Amino acid sequence: MKLPIITYPDKQLKSVSKEVTNFDTELHTFLDDMFETMMGNNGIGLAAIQVARPIRALILCIPDEEGEQKKENLLEILNPLIKTPQGVTTYQEGCLSVPGFYEDIERFESLTLHYQDRHGKECTLEANELLAIAIQHEMDHLEGKLFIEKLTYNRRKKFEKEYKKALKEKK
Repeated sequence: MKLPIITYPDKQLKSVSKEVTNFDTELHTFLDDMFETMMGNNGIGLAAIQVARPIRALILCIPDEEGEQKKENLLEILNPLIKTPQGVTTYQEGCLSVPGFYEDIERFESLTLHYQDRHGKECTLEANELLAIAIQHEMDHLEGKLFIEKLTYNRRKKFEKEYKKALKEKK
């Protein structure tokens, strides 16, 4: 089932997500719904808080060399913890909760991720490039942060002005 995505400036996006403790059928259905929602909105990642569930869950499906997103490449990441971040890179990010806005954001270039899968199994993942960036972006959501908060003061003010104007034009 496709879920509604919460968009900025909804205050729910500021919520800090709680640890996942029940790895049951309800969680599995929710993760499946998150995947359908993400794919239906042309995303590569989605955090649970973006669909109004403040739990430490996120999904990622990075496109392959042909630009296709295959379900077998889906990562379901619960209770993530970043270890050994290294390097710095800049990447133009967008967000399903801040539609139509893209900005260069500085992130770690690579990292080691500890997390649990949908069954509660402990997993470790070495990530770099787009995968590392997407993990950091989605994990920010779990802490109640959006990528626009990483903008400089002047760029953030310009964003606020542009975004409010775009919202008015939609009405």
